[in-house]
Amino acid sequence: MKNKLIIFFSLLVSITAISQEETNSFSLDAAINFALENNRTAKNASRDIDAAKEQKWETTAAGLPQLNAAVDYQNSIKQQLQVVEASAFGGPEGEYTALALGLEQSLIGSATLSQLLFDGSYIVGLQSAKVYLEISKNAKTKTDLEVKKAVVNAYGNVLLTEESVAILERNKTALQKNLDEITKIYENGLEEEESVEQLKITLSSIKSTLNNSIRLKKVAYQMLNITLGLDIDNNTTLTDNLETLTAQNIDLDLIDNPFSVENTIDYKIAENDKTSKELLLKLEKYKNLPTLSAFLSGGYSAYSPEFTFFNSDQKYYGYAIFGAKLSVPIFTSGATKSKIQRAQINLEKAEDDLTETEQQLKLQIASAKSDYQFAIEEYTNKKENLNLAERIETKNQTKFFEGIASSFDLRQAQTQLYTAQQEFLQAMLNVINNKVALETITSQIN
Repeated sequence: MKNKLIIFFSLLVSITAISQEETNSFSLDAAINFALENNRTAKNASRDIDAAKEQKWETTAAGLPQLNAAVDYQNSIKQQLQVVEASAFGGPEGEYTALALGLEQSLIGSATLSQLLFDGSYIVGLQSAKVYLEISKNAKTKTDLEVKKAVVNAYGNVLLTEESVAILERNKTALQKNLDEITKIYENGLEEEESVEQLKITLSSIKSTLNNSIRLKKVAYQMLNITLGLDIDNNTTLTDNLETLTAQNIDLDLIDNPFSVENTIDYKIAENDKTSKELLLKLEKYKNLPTLSAFLSGGYSAYSPEFTFFNSDQKYYGYAIFGAKLSVPIFTSGATKSKIQRAQINLEKAEDDLTETEQQLKLQIASAKSDYQFAIEEYTNKKENLNLAERIETKNQTKFFEGIASSFDLRQAQTQLYTAQQEFLQAMLNVINNKVALETITSQIN
């Protein structure tokens, strides 16, 4: 009875674990949207924007009123003595005496209100904080584009391995059937042994490729899970198929679209860099301007030979101070001039980098369009080749069993078919990947 209860509860725990196992099903669009929210790199890019917003306010707050309070308590365990002339206190001339000035204990409470009135560096800092926020937003857009590209590539690789495994399984079944038939014919003395051996070689190659594809399929799913932001061994299923996605990703309008380089995220990032260098140059120049600040400080102080500061009869003495500070840079031995020149050089480099980025983007867009167009043409070509290879293999198989074609001719036709199958799968994947590559360069996030 005890053993039965143990078995029962073990089964119950197993069923519960299976029911609680999470399964995620994704179309390609759903996978992209999920990754943009859950991919770890994308989430960190969003956090960078939040951090930039906080830094912007931190910079702004530096020029707003600042209020600080302090309490200072001192207990002179052994007071420091001051040596003075004795005559000052009615003593004889020429003699000195040591006196303890003040009481042993003191308590001072103060508050200081300060305000920056003018600082050129602060003005540049406000502008820089705004630019930094813009840089973070552009970095997020760049990250989202790369995440989308990675999801499309990973999703496509999973579909490729799925299709490869399915095709190889069908090829294996067909070859096994052919091998069984030709073996019977050989055993009846109506066929040469070489024909059996040729089919065995082909079948062995297919089995090896199938086993490798099954292993690659697992790796492809793990790669997709990581890209989506899921656990590497998450149970993920895909709802799209490779041929449908390929048809959806053939868009000849993309090839004819005259994309504006200025709208690409890489150009905007290069522009951000140029703007930041302009602000650094401006900062070095503004450091030559005076700075002006003001403060208002007030408080109360109390003194006593003993700790009586909380007694009702303790006397407190108030004070208040208003002040202003003007700081004017006068002479830095040429350091300021060197800093300005260095900032100017960095700005000129950033301007050249922007021009170089513009030219490189034009080249990359043209190249991506060419690759995408070639992928579409190759897809059409490989589809036709596959149809031809299937007809050739069928004819050679018929001829082989009729005794017209040799086993070598059949194996050659089969090998040609298997190559055409894999090339067609790769051609479909190339269409999808080259389209997303073009969209990434031209910053087409949707």
